[in-house]
Amino acid sequence: MRPADLNRLTVQESADRYVELIRAKTLTGALSPATAEVYARDVATFVGLAGEGKVLDDLTGEDVDAILLAFARKPDGRRAEPGAGLQSASSQSRFRRSVSALFKHATLTGWVQINPMALATVTAKERGGLRPERRALTREQAQGLIGAARDLSGHRGDGGGRGGARGEAGALGGTVAAPGPAPVADGPPAGAERGRRRDQRTELRDALIVLLLSTMGPRVSELVRANVEDFYTNDGVRYWRIFGKGGKTRDVPLPGDVARVLEAYLLERGRAEVQDKALLLSWRGRRLARGDVQAVIDRVQRRVDPDRRRSVTPHGLRHTTATHLLADAVDMDAVRRVLGHSDLATLGRYRDELPGELEVAMRAHPLLRGPSGGG
Repeated sequence: MRPADLNRLTVQESADRYVELIRAKTLTGALSPATAEVYARDVATFVGLAGEGKVLDDLTGEDVDAILLAFARKPDGRRAEPGAGLQSASSQSRFRRSVSALFKHATLTGWVQINPMALATVTAKERGGLRPERRALTREQAQGLIGAARDLSGHRGDGGGRGGARGEAGALGGTVAAPGPAPVADGPPAGAERGRRRDQRTELRDALIVLLLSTMGPRVSELVRANVEDFYTNDGVRYWRIFGKGGKTRDVPLPGDVARVLEAYLLERGRAEVQDKALLLSWRGRRLARGDVQAVIDRVQRRVDPDRRRSVTPHGLRHTTATHLLADAVDMDAVRRVLGHSDLATLGRYRDELPGELEVAMRAHPLLRGPSGGG
């Protein structure tokens, strides 16, 4: 028998109320807008799979299992290439967490008697971990990409990345021919390269995007949300105040090479008299969208020698930052703060294996070194 105070809401009604609640949490900083939108998207998918007219309390553990399996079989709409496949294990786990959060709230507010997630048995099976393009680049691959970005910006650093780009870049703001198809989503249309206005040139912007992602590892949402005013100088050092998840901020110093490219980009951007406060703009002068960042990476990758080139996503470059900082014995807590993680346990998931690291570790085994002292 149901308790008298049970509120028999439909799936759609409960979803609407729940999404309204999580979006309200962004106003207090309890959730970032990006996280709230992920929850909202997953809940909307849940409504479509469960049936909007069904009563939420009537859903059983078997119903939830069927919904989770139906989601797992859905094509991954974020991956447009042919044969992109179904939902990854990480996407399935995220969807399950979103549905679980909805039912937890429903239990507390009297929309359901029993949380059916406790009876659900379907879980995502990890099949080989992350897709290759979401894993860290090797040192050679990362230096190739960074070298291509430096060439594109006209700012070559001291050592590192030599020979990474395919040929030399042209003059700053000029057009450099690159193999492959015509410019992609965030670039100007074909035939528009010659005679572009200064505010339509994207070479410095593309270089800056790749360098920030490769060396500082921000989330792509943090990158596209960045404003010009978020970058400041203190005691001669350039800092980026990053507005991260849950309303948290972190101030991270820029490597010298990256700071110089930023200065060149801001100078070029200032001459164009752009009114938008966003740091990264499309060639039309609007804030760059998250989906355009992958197109920028792919365009810079086409300048890298084929033997040092590997497809990589913005998240893969975040893994690249963590992996190589940790491999170079940078303090773990410092790396945690650079990436904006709340604890060290999360950082461990971003540390990918590098080829040859076990051989290096065994060659330099601390227990097999000779005595350090005399006598």
